[in-house]
Amino acid sequence: METGLTGKSALITGASRGIGRAIAFALAREGCSVMLSSRKKEALDAVAEELSAAYPDVRVETYAANAGDPEAAAACVAATVSALGGLDVLVNNAATNPYFGPLVDLDLARAEKTVRVNQYGIVLWTQLAWKAAMAERGGAIVNLASIGGFLTEPGIGYYNATKAAVIHLTRQFAAELAPKVAIRPSLTVGG
Repeated sequence: METGLTGKSALITGASRGIGRAIAFALAREGCSVMLSSRKKEALDAVAEELSAAYPDVRVETYAANAGDPEAAAACVAATVSALGGLDVLVNNAATNPYFGPLVDLDLARAEKTVRVNQYGIVLWTQLAWKAAMAERGGAIVNLASIGGFLTEPGIGYYNATKAAVIHLTRQFAAELAPKVAIRPSLTVGG
């Protein structure tokens, strides 16, 4: 059965577990080839094996990359275009929360890590996808935010602040890259 995603290619960050893994399965079910990315190669390979068994006609690749590392991100996007023949869908799912506690006790190292992955990562991967493929052929980008981006919650205030930024960045990119690229936020509950 052919769908609108048959023959398309997708890159999913944070794809080794949870929401990213589920998105990879949903895209593969629709006939979309997928590049799975996260920090841990072994976990990615396990998901790739499951995906390949479930959807043998879909191309599945893996590339270990830290979502907040510009060199790793660039290499992953290049590997996606090379292995899958392009990049039609980018799912910015990777996130981190190295600090749990009140904002008055947050240290710079953990604040910078949270922003680098959760906030700047959205900008970085979108720029790379745009330049590598989407400026020419269009595509779709889905940025995972959190309902926490609209709320206050004890312990995860800084994480939620980065998710509020993801919501705004999504709106900004949608305005800047339309109509060539469709960009949408996807909200999660509890992270």
